[in-house]
Amino acid sequence: MAGRLAGRSDLKVTLSLAGRTARPAAQPVPVRVGGFGGTEGLATYLAAQRVDALVDATHPYADTIAAHAATAAARVSIPILGLRRPAWIAVPGDRWIEVADVDGAVAALGTVPRRAFLAIGRQEVGAFAAAPQHDYLIRSVDPVEPPLDVPHANYIVARGPFREDAERALLQQHRIQFVVAKNGGGQATYGKIAAARALRISVIMLRRPMLPDVPAAETVEDAVAWLDHAPAPSVERGV
Repeated sequence: MAGRLAGRSDLKVTLSLAGRTARPAAQPVPVRVGGFGGTEGLATYLAAQRVDALVDATHPYADTIAAHAATAAARVSIPILGLRRPAWIAVPGDRWIEVADVDGAVAALGTVPRRAFLAIGRQEVGAFAAAPQHDYLIRSVDPVEPPLDVPHANYIVARGPFREDAERALLQQHRIQFVVAKNGGGQATYGKIAAARALRISVIMLRRPMLPDVPAAETVEDAVAWLDHAPAPSVERGV
């Protein structure tokens, strides 16, 4: 979306990043990095910068910042849109085990030693230290530090997109028995899901969290159209 808006003279666009990725991809618009200090801090920022519209384009599992964004936008009376790509849907051949959260994923691996591919990012992998009997393959954009406190773990630092053929080769090379994934949607990381289906490997899928009830779009095109027709913010925008 930043790329779509970068050349527009009628808009002043700021892209906000949480700062959890050490080397984020280059962006064509000004970037702000770091947290806001909760709902109050975000509301203060929106008012101080006289922001006219807010697009919540965070990850589908970033429920905390999504809630902060919805509350802050309401507090300063500006329109907000959630850009939410559709979730993946299981198709014939998929072997999904859906769980509510990462603790449920740990439990779903069971007590018998397994070879598991953790493709959930580095923030939640620490929970798997509670199941040290498994052999883990862990992939993340940045290194997992400190490493997972288990006897057997291998690490891959890589940024998608990941092709299905490469994912299939990876799963075969490491003799993976379970893939643990979030239902991120989109094509960039779907390769592991398609590869697991082809190899008849079970996928432990973390369900998406509940997100705020705000206007939403599924595509960048629809989000840009909303922005072009977003209602004007209230004249008084105090915190």
